[in-house]
Amino acid sequence: MIFERLNLDANFYIYMAAALLPALILLIAVYRRDRVESEPVGLLIKLIVMGVIAALISIGLESAGETLLDLRLSPGTDVYNLVTAFLVVALAEEGSKYFLMRLTTWKHPAFNYRFDGIVYAVFVSLGFAAFENVGYVFSYGLETAVMRALLSIPGHMSFAVFMGYFYGRAKYHHNRGHKLRSFIASVMALLSAVLFHGTYDACLMLGTDEATAFFLVFVALMFLIVFIMLRKESKTDRAL
Repeated sequence: MIFERLNLDANFYIYMAAALLPALILLIAVYRRDRVESEPVGLLIKLIVMGVIAALISIGLESAGETLLDLRLSPGTDVYNLVTAFLVVALAEEGSKYFLMRLTTWKHPAFNYRFDGIVYAVFVSLGFAAFENVGYVFSYGLETAVMRALLSIPGHMSFAVFMGYFYGRAKYHHNRGHKLRSFIASVMALLSAVLFHGTYDACLMLGTDEATAFFLVFVALMFLIVFIMLRKESKTDRAL
C-alpha cells in the first residue's frame, strides 16, 4: 500500500508539472520582458486567479451558446463549426478574460506603462490556460500535455499578446482624453483576440486536409509575429 501510494503521489506531481510548467515558463518569459518597471506580484497573482475564474465562466457561457446554436443549426456542419469556433468558444473565452482583466487593472495605479497591457493580458490568459490544461492532462494523459505545451498554451499566450497590445493603447489614449481612440483600441483588444482564437479553433474543428495545412502556416506565422511584437513593445515601452 505504501509503494502504491508513493507511485500515485509521484504520478500526480508529474501530471501537475506537465500541465503547469509550460504556462509558468511563458509567464516568466513575458514578465522578464517588462524591463522598465516590474508589476506588483500581488496584482499578477490576482490576474492568474482571474484567469481561472474566466475559465469557469467560459464553461457556462459555452454550454449556453452551444444549446442555443443547436436550436438553429445542424451540429457537425461547417457553418456550425465556424459559428462555434468564433461566436461561442472564442468570444466566451476571450470576452471573459478581457472583462476580468479590465475590471482588475484599468484603474490600478500600477497600470502606468504601455507594455503593462500585454503583461496583464498574458497573466490572465495563461492562468486560464493552466487551469484548462490540468483538466486535459489528467483526462487524456501526458501525450496531450506535449501537444498542448507546443500549441495550445503558446496559442493562448499569443491571443493575449494581441489583446494586451491594444489594451495598453486604449489606456494610453484614455489618459490623454482621446475617448474615441480609446474605445476603438478597447474594441480591437477583444476583437483581435477573438479573431485569432476563432481561426485557431475553426481550423481544428473543420479537420480537413486544407484546414490542417492552413492551421500549421497560421500558427507558425502567429507565433513569429507575437515574438516580434514582444521584442519591439518591450524595447519601445513608454509611460501612459
